Amino acid sequence: MSSRFSILSALVAVLCSVAMPAAALAEWHEASSDHFVIYADAGEEDIRAYAENLERFHRLMEYSTGRTVEKPSPSNRVTVYAVGSEGAVRKLAGTSGVAGFYLPRWQGSAAFVQDVRSIKKGRPDLSTTILLHEYVHHFFASTDRFAMPLWMNEGAAEFFSSIAFMEDGSIVTGLSPQHRDFMLFWDEKQQMPVSELLDLDWTRLSVRNSADKNSFYANSWLLYHYLSTVEERSGQLREYWIEVLKGTPSLEAARSAFGGVGPLQRKINLHYRDRDRPVYRAAAELIKAGPVAVRALDAGEAAAMDARIQLDRGVGQDDAAKLAKQMREIAKQHPENAAVLTSLANAEYVAGKDGAAIAAAERALKIDPALTDAYVYKGLSLFRKARQIADPGKKARGYERAMEPLRALGALEADHIVPLLYTYRSYAERNVVPSAEAKSALVRAAGLAPFDQEIWLITGMMHMNDGRIGEARAALLPLASNPHGWEKAEQVKSLLAFLSDKQEGQPIPVQQAISAYFIDE
Repeated sequence: MSSRFSILSALVAVLCSVAMPAAALAEWHEASSDHFVIYADAGEEDIRAYAENLERFHRLMEYSTGRTVEKPSPSNRVTVYAVGSEGAVRKLAGTSGVAGFYLPRWQGSAAFVQDVRSIKKGRPDLSTTILLHEYVHHFFASTDRFAMPLWMNEGAAEFFSSIAFMEDGSIVTGLSPQHRDFMLFWDEKQQMPVSELLDLDWTRLSVRNSADKNSFYANSWLLYHYLSTVEERSGQLREYWIEVLKGTPSLEAARSAFGGVGPLQRKINLHYRDRDRPVYRAAAELIKAGPVAVRALDAGEAAAMDARIQLDRGVGQDDAAKLAKQMREIAKQHPENAAVLTSLANAEYVAGKDGAAIAAAERALKIDPALTDAYVYKGLSLFRKARQIADPGKKARGYERAMEPLRALGALEADHIVPLLYTYRSYAERNVVPSAEAKSALVRAAGLAPFDQEIWLITGMMHMNDGRIGEARAALLPLASNPHGWEKAEQVKSLLAFLSDKQEGQPIPVQQAISAYFIDE
């Protein structure tokens, strides 16, 4: 019997060693570069290659467009989470048919992809192609607040994200988007006509069926590729955009710049069939990646990654409570791990447990005073507590206490958006006239988040309140022309119409509206 037991034990040990390789090989890493922070349960070589290729892509955008982006503050970089599978991505997105997604936010833009091994060489998978597509939008928004017309905006994103990473470090651009190609093989009668393509905004496109939407993206790529690569069309795309920025309707600007819509339709149909359609290769020396630092996450950080990813994605109150409970258990196992305590503070804050969030953040900062996120969750929790104070004197002291960790954060990272924005909010939420320093902080925060509509709306309203009508218009106008703006764009258009007869230096009281806008979040 003992012999049989020994043999069985040995077999179980062998089977366990075969059946559980994932746990043994799990190795969460962080890759940190100039423009990205990446987290993946993958090897150091794979995550480093992924980060380097993303940085090469950023350099490609600068090289191809002639635009440059100021190196972002560490907290303003794009965070990328590789979550392991398409199913995991869809679960996070809360919808089917999603291979990857991206969240542009002032408090830190984040992307969710499947696997960092997908762009080691050759064409990336769909998940990473989506990331590249959205990063094109991020890049353009960081260099020019005036959004392109919708077809041009999406056509550019499709054009630049349809690439191949070569082993020698170069990148090939001008390739057709593999996930859109099938749309371009359909009968021409089923294609979205150029006249319609040029005239669509996001509101009208959103109500179309999926086939129409796919056709829109495919043909936007085709039109952008044609106008960007055919020599006889050189300069026409820029001419068209300038006319649109002047207020000329898109179709009218297209007829003027492109020489008529009918002939343009025939030309792009021929362009797609052209076997010699141009592609370009950006040499490795022109798009060198900057330094990439890779570190292995410790056991506590790795255990907290599931909760951290969900929290960064955004969760409801019920899920937040479950994640807070999960993080409390992990913190018990790693009581001296500052990163784990910071994730606990995040979970407690999202779950509405301000006292617990403050306590966890303070424990984290006692261990590591350089953990910027711990200051964030302590400050935000104190802000929420201050809002609930009725007595004006005590309320003022509550806001002053809430600003203490955020000032400390600002001393560590001058361009962290949270201290800048909340310096202004500490006045506006109390219906107190903001100081000059607070107003300057809001303007700086808006400049660091050019893609965030709410910050720019608040900035425009602040300028209105101070009688700086020209600066208010400059802040608001790109919001009104944003093709993704939906009803907010229409509201801003009404606000601009209201400003049309106002004189420079004429204050427009909007303090109550600003306060309501802040608190109702």
